[in-house]
Amino acid sequence: MSHIVFLLVPGVHLLDLAGPAQVFSTAADFGHPYTLGYVAEQALLLTAQGLPLVARLDWPELGPEDLIVVPGWRARTLAGSPAIGAAFLRSLRDHHDRGGTVASVCAGAEALGRAGLLDGRRCTTHHDVQDELARRYPRATVVRDVLYTADDRVVTSAGIASGIDLALHLIATRHGPAVAAQVARDMVVYARRNGHEPQASAMLRYRSHLDDTVHHAQDLLDARFDQPLPLSALAAAVGVSDRTLTRLFTRATGLTPLRYQQTLRLERAEHLISHGTTVDAAAGAVGFADARMLRRLRAREH
Repeated sequence: MSHIVFLLVPGVHLLDLAGPAQVFSTAADFGHPYTLGYVAEQALLLTAQGLPLVARLDWPELGPEDLIVVPGWRARTLAGSPAIGAAFLRSLRDHHDRGGTVASVCAGAEALGRAGLLDGRRCTTHHDVQDELARRYPRATVVRDVLYTADDRVVTSAGIASGIDLALHLIATRHGPAVAAQVARDMVVYARRNGHEPQASAMLRYRSHLDDTVHHAQDLLDARFDQPLPLSALAAAVGVSDRTLTRLFTRATGLTPLRYQQTLRLERAEHLISHGTTVDAAAGAVGFADARMLRRLRAREH
């Protein structure tokens, strides 16, 4: 069981909270073992939009597989952000020290900075306060014009709706792109991204276009990346010819459908290998007939 705990402060933005909460809740509906919890330094607090929220005052017991998310809040400057007590900041730091993941949405990066978790790491926040974040935490590397960054189990996002992208990225990292695509489809959102950061999952990295035919093809590939899916079958499923699909797909993503599928497979295989799976076993798990293709693709990437 993985706990997703949201640290709430007065003035929290509803979408900063509700977006990622909905992603993990939807993943739980599909059978993935997530429980959501909400902690704050006061039992009742108002959101920036005026909706009252009730939170618990104590932290649940957390392990390395669990996640703490700090949604952003309404403040003109980070310096004017709500106070967060030393005990709560220590809880953030201790969770990361024990191998857990911490994440922020929008101004929530300020809390991670106060906890010392941005030092020496790449991070981002809403474009309105990026310069201030860089001044306040000069040991951090603030990355601009991206939806989110991930660095050593510290994940930060730009704000508001980008919390959904952040949560989908974490789902894709843990369960693979097919599960993230399933969640995105159920939420009726396109998993799009406006950059090519190496931390971004391939499912998100190549979704910054507006071609619905290609999105449909990507949905099918995301869901069945580990299965044979010939170009002719993929083209028929989206209602165009093989040649037209290849042209549209390449124009929208810079990749052919086959190269996109290989990218999904490679990314998932790398995740499995990093968690102790052998190359041969990872190759079979992601759909390669043998490990030779996986080795060639890994060599090309590295």
